[in-house]
Amino acid sequence: LTKDGVEAHLQELLAADPTAIAQDLMLIRREFPTDIGPVDLLCRDASGQAVAVEIKRRGDIDGVEQLVRYLERMERDPTLRGVRGVFVAQTIKPQAKVLAESRGLTWVEIDYEVLRGTRREDLTLF
Repeated sequence: LTKDGVEAHLQELLAADPTAIAQDLMLIRREFPTDIGPVDLLCRDASGQAVAVEIKRRGDIDGVEQLVRYLERMERDPTLRGVRGVFVAQTIKPQAKVLAESRGLTWVEIDYEVLRGTRREDLTLF
């Protein structure tokens, strides 16, 4: 499965500045390997807790389920026990938000234009 251009660029931008996802995140590794595929970003928060980040251009139920599968695999590693998941996309469907919350995941919608610096957040009209 290959990422499209925007999704790959989102991953690159968020790896360079994981605080765009959450203020206290620090990148540990991009494309962290699991036996079922790589997690986009592995970070740690200020308390040292591992945070797995799955990035999609459009967030739907499949992406949430993918992150849940990765987390199940990562929990087997004693150094990652208690890993929490964050689902990130430009837009996330309402059903995916509900599913993410019911699975104990955090979700974050990211403005790609603001992130890449082509539009300033403080200049939006609505």
